[in-house]
Amino acid sequence: MPAAVRFGVNYTPSEGWFHHWLDFDLDSVRADLDSVAALGLDHIRVFPLWPYFQPNRTLIRPRAVEQLVRLVDAAAERGLDVSVDGLQGHLSSFDFLPAWTRTWHRRNLFTDPEVLDGQAAYLRTLAAALAGRPGFLGMTLGNEVNQFAAGPHPDPDRATSEEIEAWLTRMLAACEEGAPGRLHLHAEYDATWYQDDQPFTPAQAARHGAVTAVHSWVFNGTAQRHGRTSVPAVHHAAYLIELSKAWADEPHRPVWLQEVGAPQPLVPAEHAAAFAAATLAHVLDCTDLWGITWWCSHDVSRDLADFPELEYGLGLLTNDRRPKDLAYELARAARDHTRAPAVRTTALVVPADPSARSACGPGGRVFDAWFRLVADGARPASVLDVHADDKEHLAARGITEVVTPDQVLPVPHGPHGPHGQDGPQGGTRS
Repeated sequence: MPAAVRFGVNYTPSEGWFHHWLDFDLDSVRADLDSVAALGLDHIRVFPLWPYFQPNRTLIRPRAVEQLVRLVDAAAERGLDVSVDGLQGHLSSFDFLPAWTRTWHRRNLFTDPEVLDGQAAYLRTLAAALAGRPGFLGMTLGNEVNQFAAGPHPDPDRATSEEIEAWLTRMLAACEEGAPGRLHLHAEYDATWYQDDQPFTPAQAARHGAVTAVHSWVFNGTAQRHGRTSVPAVHHAAYLIELSKAWADEPHRPVWLQEVGAPQPLVPAEHAAAFAAATLAHVLDCTDLWGITWWCSHDVSRDLADFPELEYGLGLLTNDRRPKDLAYELARAARDHTRAPAVRTTALVVPADPSARSACGPGGRVFDAWFRLVADGARPASVLDVHADDKEHLAARGITEVVTPDQVLPVPHGPHGPHGQDGPQGGTRS
């Protein structure tokens, strides 16, 4: 663990969005990075688009890889470390998958032997090209790749949890082969934590890779149910961090809040800075936090069509590189934060069974109980039900009190009596 929390931003190029790889302009990239570095941040996360870099299963374009290396070097010149996503994948509602995996060449992304060979070669190649660069942090396998594995995706590549386990193991090994000893990890959207039939499981998220990554978005039902200033909305990112620790084998495994943002209209632009300030304060009250990486650096240009409306205004900076009040909140946190959160001694019991994880999502009993505790002034952690009586496990995490959702919340009553079928149900992001 680093001595201090890392503060960074997911880099969205101001010119051409991620399509900038087709017309790569290093001067424009440098100007973007200057505007990020001016905020006092220390890292960025960047997104090569997979079909642009590997248009054929046996063709990884050398020029594209060279451009990625030049971007990483330009960031290092400005004091910015870089984490690189590989299998990209999915960004801002658009899927970017190479033609050799779709339509006439339709093959499962997680199980087809030839696709796996191509993916591993690609990840290994990117990692090896960057291994010697001083500012290179490591690889993330891809952005929210779990959305390809289940609904609500309209054309999912179905896989079992056992097949996902094998996929994660092989792909992380490919990154390690290319760049030994770097910070290699995988990252999913919150269906991993909230959706009962999602084959990417919480245990995999908390046990594979160098750190656990969580992505916090309050448009998953949290802000809709409770409002932008509610306890659940401004503590949602902290909740995911603490929830993830329940499944970790290591008592102090680091957690990276790899994405968090202020989505309009649920968080109107004039309230984004206040939302950020509250979210950051609560996140920084979590122990074992590796870093915070805001989504995103620059607004999407209105010249680009068909994005969901919220995507156009998520930047810390405008499309012409002017910082917003939101940016100053992140800059202030990076400048003023001193790492001193106390250990959380009270833990809420969480079901270890992944088929019951909707209890942890918006509307679920675990979710509601955790935020009831917060509203009452507690600082809850979480613990799996299988460890609730494990004195050694609890002691290693500093937990001295364990409570269940039923001890925190009233027992729900419906037409079928206590725990009736109309009780709270978990929600997932769509």
